[in-house]
Amino acid sequence: MSASPQSEWDMTVEALKALRDEGAEFVLLDVRETREFEVCNLEGRLIPLGELADRIGELDAAAHVVVHCKSGGRSAKAVEVLRGAGFSNAWNVQGGILAWIDRIDPSLTRY
Repeated sequence: MSASPQSEWDMTVEALKALRDEGAEFVLLDVRETREFEVCNLEGRLIPLGELADRIGELDAAAHVVVHCKSGGRSAKAVEVLRGAGFSNAWNVQGGILAWIDRIDPSLTRY
């Protein structure tokens, strides 16, 4: 089940699950709005896309950063911003939390 690429740096929800399952060290960045985060979330760090440029200093440019949103569009933009700021290990979760719900954890609230 391969969707169209959303960025040059896409990863699947299955790859994200594998990172979590193996206990890999990475920052899961959620770039949705607070109200969306409150509906359902993957326990990531919330920095809405509109605040990312001002708050980018809160993140470590050397870290492995995995970014998600609702369906992958905003997170793809966020990864472009991060990569442009020197985050060479930033990745977009293709399909976002909706793909996670569809393919990994259907118990989460879909919105």
